[in-house]
Amino acid sequence: MKQFLSLTIILIAITSSAQTPKGKVIEGQSISSKITGYDVNYSVYLPPCYETSERSYPVLYLLHGYSDNETAWVQFGEVNHTADYAIEAGQIPPMIIVMPDAKVTWYVNNFDGTDSYEDMFFKEFIPQIEKQYRIRSQKEYRAVSGLSMGGNGSLVYAIKHPEMFGACAAFSAAVYTNEEMKQHLVKGNKHWFAPVYGDLDNDGNLPQHWLNYNVLNIIEKSDSKALNQVKFYIDCGDDDFLYKGNAALHVLLRDKKVKHEFRVREGAHNWSYWRNNIIHGLQFVGDVFHRK
Repeated sequence: MKQFLSLTIILIAITSSAQTPKGKVIEGQSISSKITGYDVNYSVYLPPCYETSERSYPVLYLLHGYSDNETAWVQFGEVNHTADYAIEAGQIPPMIIVMPDAKVTWYVNNFDGTDSYEDMFFKEFIPQIEKQYRIRSQKEYRAVSGLSMGGNGSLVYAIKHPEMFGACAAFSAAVYTNEEMKQHLVKGNKHWFAPVYGDLDNDGNLPQHWLNYNVLNIIEKSDSKALNQVKFYIDCGDDDFLYKGNAALHVLLRDKKVKHEFRVREGAHNWSYWRNNIIHGLQFVGDVFHRK
């Protein structure tokens, strides 16, 4: 009897999977960038109805973490499957998901001017993507999200460019306090940060480039009215080593009276966590995409 029930459950799952309309993932794409001097690779997810309609869609720019690339969110995060099921179930509106490769740039312009990734993203990447695909170009239909390095990148982009995004969903964001960064540049993971932000000066002070890009510093100096132009969702596992920066981010946003959602769930800094919880980010940005 138990074997029969197990077989029935498996058959139902297979049938349900087969009946779910599938979106299309296109990998191996790139844009040519004059700003960076190299081609920027990307993957794109097109919703199931894209090829049978003529309408334009909201877009989510989904950023990968340190040492990954434009294929990670599909290969390890299976975001395409999550989006397929959520669209079919009516949990999210059909949307285009664009996943660019940022190497280990931290999605910013580096301190010595040798790689201006942030400038490229806004001046070249977004315009070319939104010209090539049927995308609604108003800010209320554009969102940014990411994990770890990409979570920090999504926050930097949304906070520095609130006129560009309606929503930001940051997962396990690599937000560091100034004290944590100083430790990294002294004896921690210096090779992660020094090539992008610079090194400590002779007096042991943090590089100005880091201070200019530290999410906590930017928020502290930003006007709350400008910050509230974007809907923020912050999600971090209770066993994630980045808990301190994410907690500090939540407290600072509360103090600045910036509306946001802050979620701490069971889990660590790994793909099991992001694969299981990206649905919450998709639902959050999807709610922003919906007209009230």
